[in-house]
Amino acid sequence: MTQNARTDQPAIEFEDIKLILGGRTILDGLNLSIPSGQVTALMGPSGAGKTTLLRLITGQLKPDQGRVVVNGTVVNELSPKELNQYRKNVGVLLQNGALFTDLTVFDNIALPLREHTQLDESLIRRVVLLKLHTVGLRGAAQLYPRELSGGMNRRIAMARAMALDPGLMLYDEPFAGLDPISMGISLRLIRQVNEALGMTSIVVTHDVHEVSKLAHLACIIAHGHIIAAAPPAELAQSQEPLVRQFMQGLPDGPVAFHYPAPDLSDDLLNSGEQHA
Repeated sequence: MTQNARTDQPAIEFEDIKLILGGRTILDGLNLSIPSGQVTALMGPSGAGKTTLLRLITGQLKPDQGRVVVNGTVVNELSPKELNQYRKNVGVLLQNGALFTDLTVFDNIALPLREHTQLDESLIRRVVLLKLHTVGLRGAAQLYPRELSGGMNRRIAMARAMALDPGLMLYDEPFAGLDPISMGISLRLIRQVNEALGMTSIVVTHDVHEVSKLAHLACIIAHGHIIAAAPPAELAQSQEPLVRQFMQGLPDGPVAFHYPAPDLSDDLLNSGEQHA
């Protein structure tokens, strides 16, 4: 059983988070509670800070202000040794899968087990085959990533992320570049694995229309904070301008089509002087 089976407490709490990178304020007083044992989708305009939230959860970044609390642990206060131990309970699926191309599918998934456990090879073999069976690719165990499709590689990466039975799974744009069949498989896998293992899952995605099939809770981040957090069906009915623009894919609105610039006529008249 994973460590996130309780549902009476939030799995993750972002408390008054402020983060400045390169002189730019990315997050500004952000607060968010993510429920335990459910799938939560993080959405919002590009550059809003969705992946940044994942990096705060894994401890890759520390906020300039506030606390990141995961199952009672204040992540941004952990020592390097404590952080390494904490990360064993966090599975991460990156957009490109990040598989080792010179290792077989089997060895890719066995790697975290060999590095972080004392299991003998016979037990590792059983665990690897079970994880591959979960994602429907047990028959590909001895193949190399280059011999499989992008969608299959994404599923292998998911199996590797689950190798240590984490209580928390983080998915960064898991549907990017997938064909409709592969996307459907990925959607089903994320939801089914989450329910079967009682884990908490967070999915960064731009696929608004697929969120209703996947997430219990959908959150939209913009302007450095959470502007909406509700079940997907409720967000779809929102009349809040920015939420409506994002959910309906409108090209203009609170997030403007044009980057701030001087008046076009003034800019054209002065362009010769500026570039002389």
